[in-house]
Amino acid sequence: MNTPIGVFDSGYGGLTVLKEMVKVMPDYDFLYLGDNARTPYGTRSFNVVYEYSLQAVKYLFKQHCPLIIFACNTASAKALRNIQQLDLPTIAPDRRVLGVIRPSVEKAAEMTENGHVGVLGTVGTIISESYPIELKKWSDQRVISTVQEACPMWVPIVENNEIDSEGAEFFIKRNIENIFQKDKDLDTLILGCTHYPLLLKIINKYIPEHVEILDQGQIVSEKLSEYLQKHSELEKRISRNANIEFQTTESAETFEEKAALFMGQQLKAETIHL
Repeated sequence: MNTPIGVFDSGYGGLTVLKEMVKVMPDYDFLYLGDNARTPYGTRSFNVVYEYSLQAVKYLFKQHCPLIIFACNTASAKALRNIQQLDLPTIAPDRRVLGVIRPSVEKAAEMTENGHVGVLGTVGTIISESYPIELKKWSDQRVISTVQEACPMWVPIVENNEIDSEGAEFFIKRNIENIFQKDKDLDTLILGCTHYPLLLKIINKYIPEHVEILDQGQIVSEKLSEYLQKHSELEKRISRNANIEFQTTESAETFEEKAALFMGQQLKAETIHL
């Protein structure tokens, strides 16, 4: 029986995290679940995101996942803490659910030289204030200023494969100019959405050379590997057959077509119902 690491996202963005996880931990089994039928989560209320995320967690536990990664900033911001504190002790005290925000925050605190950190994210992630709150909590006073910029057009640009369009350039340039107007001393930028790495070529055109960009996929993968080394009792429960499954709550054919953009390869998916 496979006991894979569950990777959950509201749509496709989490595939950029999964891709890096597979590079760092190629022997492990993974089960990716995209709730594409109900995406985007970024514009939904805290209660709705919590409800949807908990449904996904329960489903992935039924698929024998001992560990689930929320590869979704919105779910990490709006649902993770409640699920960890209120639900896991009752439904699965021996399993774990982790998110992308805390490892990103810890890395940003290590990277910044002057304590000025910026966050680019979806409307939902920015409104949640999760990054400023966590940066204050986990940075050991190294981060002295956090500014944020909501980028509502960036996800549609990626998912509609308009990455190389003039429109993409316009919106990315505008949002980056906005965040540097809020703090001209930024030296570290968190890409607070897992879609955004696909826009790096354009983002880099408008970022000063001295500014470090934090790519969540790489950071989360490295932190997960470290976490499993420290928690051998959990690590031993994860199967290792180098197997990856893809599931979606929408059309499998549509998922396969769009997911190839994120994974850089063709794949097969299955439609499921939560």
